[in-house]
This record gives sequence, C-alpha cells and structure tokens, in this order.
Amino acid sequence: MEKELLEKIKILRELTGAPVGKCKEALEKENGDLERAKIYLRKIGEGLLERKKEATAGHGIIESYLHFNGRVGALVEARAETDFVARSLEFKKLAHTIAVQVATMNPLYLSLENVPEEVIREKIEEFSQDIKDKPEKVREEIIKGRLRKWAEEKCLLDQVYYKDENLRVSDLINEYANKFGEKIEIRRFTRLSVDD
Repeated sequence: MEKELLEKIKILRELTGAPVGKCKEALEKENGDLERAKIYLRKIGEGLLERKKEATAGHGIIESYLHFNGRVGALVEARAETDFVARSLEFKKLAHTIAVQVATMNPLYLSLENVPEEVIREKIEEFSQDIKDKPEKVREEIIKGRLRKWAEEKCLLDQVYYKDENLRVSDLINEYANKFGEKIEIRRFTRLSVDD
C-alpha cells in the first residue's frame, strides 16, 4: 500500500509540480484518487491566491508567442512576487502557455471585472431582448448565465484552457501559484494578426 501511495505521489507531482507534502496530503484527503487530488491541489492554489490578494506581484516578464505561419502572435505580461520565481523556466513556460492561449482563443478582456461598464450594459440589453415575457427572477438568472457564457469566450481568465477542457485559464494559474507558493497574475496581453 505504501509503495502504491509513493507511486501516486510521484505521478501527482509530475502532473502538477506541487511539493511532495502537498501531493501526499491531497491523495490522503481524496482516498488515493489522482483526478480528485489534482482538483484538491487546484483549490489549495485558489486559497493561496485569496490569502495573497494583498501581496504585490512586483516581478515579472513579457513573454511572446508567434504562430509558425507568422500571421498571429501574442504578448503577455506575467507577474510573480519574487524575482526568483519570475525568472524560473517554469514561470516562463506558464507565460508562454498563456501567450499561446491569447493567440489561439483571441480574448478581448482579462476578466469579467475588466470589461467596461458600457459593454456589460450593452450585453445585458442584448441578452434581455428575447426573454422580456419571462418573470424577473428568471430573466436575471438567464442574463447571468448568458453573461457567464460570453465571459468564457471573451475573457482570458474565464476561458477554457486550450489544452484541457476541464481547466479554465484561472485554474491553470492557480496550479502554478500553488506550485510556487506565491501570487501569480497576468497583468495584460495583446494579440496581433495579419488579416487578408
């Protein structure tokens, strides 16, 4: 049994990069289930980010991605609390992955909180058009759902991660925050494309 746990810890560590102790804790909490242990570690990362909200991510890098055909590219500013993390290969890999996400999925905003109020108002008006005959409570829920769906397409942190449909970009960042033990944030991004 101990050998099986050690093997699972090794696998979970390779999958997530989380410290051995955290991997062991996650597997014990989730009765040895690797998938649930990954989710547990992601939630720990979310908790870490919540606790570190006031921390300053003062060190960072600009990472780029250019598609092989030279017609689509992206730049991403990624930040961490320490220079040590910001200069690490793992952090660079995360920033590059986010740049690929930007180039591939073409988000317009970082998160729903970054969408200008006038755009939100326009979207609410648009989503309200065909449900005017519904009760107010039902309309509110439908509009919330449509706004959330819209954010999944247009807001980087809410988008589904292009390599894993079970992860959002924010989940991926939480995993890295857990791995590094510090606040990680994407400050801004830009996407360029050559249109015909």
